[in-house]
Amino acid sequence: MTTTAKTSILILDDEPIVSKRLQPALEKRGYEVESFYESVKALARVQERSFDIVVTDLKMEGIDGMQFLAEVKNLSPRTEVIVITGFATMDTAKESMRKGVFDFLAKPFKLGEIQEVIKKAEERVRTGG
Repeated sequence: MTTTAKTSILILDDEPIVSKRLQPALEKRGYEVESFYESVKALARVQERSFDIVVTDLKMEGIDGMQFLAEVKNLSPRTEVIVITGFATMDTAKESMRKGVFDFLAKPFKLGEIQEVIKKAEERVRTGG
C-alpha cells in the first residue's frame, strides 16, 4: 500500500490571526502546515527543507515578502508561492508575478478563496507544471 505524502504548506504572516484562522482549516483538509510570524525564522526553515506551497504576506518587519518569495523560488523552484497582502497594488502584483508567484490575494480574503487557490497550486505541484 502506497501512501502519498501530505502536501506541505508554510504560512508566513506577521499577523498571527491569519495563521490562527488558516492553519486549522488547512490541517482539517489533510495538509501539513507550519506557521511563522517572523520572516527570518521562516527563511531559516525553508533553508532546512522545501515546502510544496508557501503562503506569504508582503509587508513585514525584517525581510519583506518579495525578498522572501525570491529566496523560496531560488532554493526550491517547484514550490508554488501564494502572496497575501493588505497593500495590493498593480505594481506589487506584477512584480510578484514576475518573480514566479502562483497567485496573489488581497486581504481581507475569505477562507474559501485561499483554500481554492491552495488547491489549484497543489494540483500544479502534483502534476509538475
